[in-house]
Formats: sequence, C-alpha cells, structure tokens
Amino acid sequence: MKARDMIEGDPARNDALVLVDGLDRVVGSATKWKAHAESLLHRAFSVVLVREGAHGPELLLAQRAMGKYHSGGLWANSCCSHPRMGEEVLDAAYRRVREELGCDARDLRELDSFVYYEAFDNGLAEHEYDHVLLGVPEGETAPDPSEVMAVRWVGVDDLAAELADHPERFCAWAPMVLSIALREVTR
Repeated sequence: MKARDMIEGDPARNDALVLVDGLDRVVGSATKWKAHAESLLHRAFSVVLVREGAHGPELLLAQRAMGKYHSGGLWANSCCSHPRMGEEVLDAAYRRVREELGCDARDLRELDSFVYYEAFDNGLAEHEYDHVLLGVPEGETAPDPSEVMAVRWVGVDDLAAELADHPERFCAWAPMVLSIALREVTR
C-alpha cells in the first residue's frame, strides 16, 4: 500500500497540523499529508504513561499498527500524535491517549522537548518539534487496532537494556523520548 493511501485511510488526515520554527513558534498550518510529504517542521507530542510495578516503575510501550503510514510494527512510547491548530499540547495529549489507547490519562506534565528529522523509504518524513509528556493511566487499555497492535509494560532496567541491545525494534523518536522518561522516573 502506498504512503498516500495509508494517510488517506487515516481519520486525522485532514487535521490542520501546527507548523513551527525551531523555537516552537507557530508559522502556519498544513494537512497531515503535506507536513509529512514535504518534511515541514510541525508540533508533535509523545506521551509516556508510567505505573508502579512490583519491582519499581514500569513504562507502557505501544507497538504501531502495521497499517500506519510509517514505522508499522515498531515499538514506541505509549502515545504519539499532533495537536490540531488552536489546540494546546496537553489537551491534545489527553484526547489522543483516549482515542489511541482506550483509557484516560491523568497528571500529564511536560518533561522536555526536542527536534528530530527522519526520512522513510516511502518518501515521507517526520520533522517534528516533539513535546515529551509523562503521566499515569486510568483504567485498562483497549487500543484502537488501526493505531496500536499491542501494548506492554516494561520495567526501567529491561527497557534500558532493550533500547541499548535492540534499537531496531523501536521507531525513530522512541529512544530519545524513552530516555527522557527513564531519566525522570529513576530520579
């Protein structure tokens, strides 16, 4: 399936994404397709949900659905998406956790942000100013299968080892996002 067809099947395909400069100042908007096809720097967020497990903190990972327009089958943080034009990052994050994971989040807070660029074989690219958010889940997950094919809770030591030993299992932004989250939960 072509990348354009995959995005055309995405219900959020016509959302106006927020285009930004390198300081996260709004410079315009573009459709999801245009932003990714033309490598336009746009605002994004990556949510990491954490809970206290039997042996310490555990982070929720989500495996991207195979039908995603890039990185299908790779592991990522709990939820990744884009705020809509005029939508605050935190509001968008609460909305997308509910839509993607079928549960609510609470106590979301921003830890850090960074800019990254990753080109994919299908001609699309991610060029994002990514806000990293940490929070707690409320209720059990019931992921949307068009977004997420699996979820799993991973302890901090196991996650750090997997990121070091098998980075190929993760999407492009996940090592940075998860490193930021690990730094926070192991303080």
